[in-house]
Amino acid sequence: MRPGPPPGRPPRRRRRPSPNDGVPPDENPTEVLRLDDDAYDDLYDEELGYDGRDDYDDYYDDDYYYDEDDDLLDDADDQRDGRRAVSSASAEDGDRAEPEYFGDDRDLDDEEPPRGGRGRRLLKWIAALLLLAVLAGGSYFGARELLGFGYEDYDGPGEGDVILHVEDGDVTSVIARKLAELDAVASAEAFLAAGESDQRLLSVQPGYYQVKSKMSGESAVSALVADEARVGHLQIRAGTQLSDVIQPDDSVTPGVFSLLSKASCATVNGESTCVSPEELRETADTVDPAELGLPDWAARDAAEAEEGRTLEGLIAPGVYDVRPGSDARELLSQVLDSSVTRLEAAGLPGAADDLDYSPYEVLVIASIIEKEAVKADFGKVSSVIDNRMEIEMPLGMDSTVNYLLERPELTTDDEARANQGPYNTYESIGLPPTPIASPSAEAIAAALKPEDTDYVYFVKCEKNGLSCFNVEYEDHLADRDDARARDVY
Repeated sequence: MRPGPPPGRPPRRRRRPSPNDGVPPDENPTEVLRLDDDAYDDLYDEELGYDGRDDYDDYYDDDYYYDEDDDLLDDADDQRDGRRAVSSASAEDGDRAEPEYFGDDRDLDDEEPPRGGRGRRLLKWIAALLLLAVLAGGSYFGARELLGFGYEDYDGPGEGDVILHVEDGDVTSVIARKLAELDAVASAEAFLAAGESDQRLLSVQPGYYQVKSKMSGESAVSALVADEARVGHLQIRAGTQLSDVIQPDDSVTPGVFSLLSKASCATVNGESTCVSPEELRETADTVDPAELGLPDWAARDAAEAEEGRTLEGLIAPGVYDVRPGSDARELLSQVLDSSVTRLEAAGLPGAADDLDYSPYEVLVIASIIEKEAVKADFGKVSSVIDNRMEIEMPLGMDSTVNYLLERPELTTDDEARANQGPYNTYESIGLPPTPIASPSAEAIAAALKPEDTDYVYFVKCEKNGLSCFNVEYEDHLADRDDARARDVY
């Protein structure tokens, strides 16, 4: 048997369980009202439905024994008993309060961190890794530029010939890519690295360039900017004819066929790519103009022209680039494709819709204006032609007579004017069958819109090329004689 309580000490009651068991003590406890033990017991028994304390002895039995810590437990029991007394007293008044636990702020320190913190830490790690990757990439590319590693490059000046086509709008990086595709350089990066500080690359114009294959980046830059690199380039000036013209001083003005032939010439891998003027002329005369690229408004009239004059006036002035190695037909198609675009920009054929002339006839008039006058007089010369056509008066233009001569003169003599033919506008009424040269855009504009005058005569009367214009023939003769007296011509 277990020992009973010490003599003289009343037996302890069974400790009742509390809803606050295991809860840390409150550092700031709520003030409680003390009740004596009898009052507390009465209230407690009333709650449990007991009549009195007759059954008090049932609260202890042999399972309970005295322990040395009981004194400490008594104090805690007393405090809890006091709080229960307050709750019971309130219940008697009808406002019974539920037991309430007043939390301790220190509990917050033991709470787990919110789950969102783990996600934020993950994002921070990802951001840090991305920053390290950017820094590493920048270091790599910087070192590559400074030390010259990280791209393939050939050694030396290169081997066989290749043709590079630089198109309008190509920037240096595009040129580098095209060189790499031709195997002119091992990589685009090799060319870009070698030419990074070379300002000469900025002057590279659209066109064709002959360079070597398998060049180092530095060799490729030097080859591309060399004067002899550009090939297939030609310039046609306003007033140029298809065939060569021998001037009074025996100098030769190259015609379109000669200029195009020269542009076709290059020596690629030891072989010449030249196409002769005769090949070009024969192709122009034998191939359907429409197949060469002429639009319908020009092809119909050009097809009716006599041999050697089929494409006269239809290759507009300007700069052209043709690919060396092309045959005669390809060369003509390349220049005609660009020329048609320029003629359209000048207003043909649409601007001629409201005129009494076809677009091709406008081109014929424009070619005469180009050969007869300086630019300042284009509009007046156009009005003379228009006025003479209206009254069916022969145009009487030296330029059309000179067109058939091997050695044209500033003023034609009676013998030349006596030659019969459609280009002799001293004898024939109307326009010649074809243009007599390549007219400029300004001459075409003047043909489309002549000045509003009554002039039917003009003659060169100033050494700067300006002409004097008249309505009456007598006035015209007076200006002519005066110009000769002053040795203008």
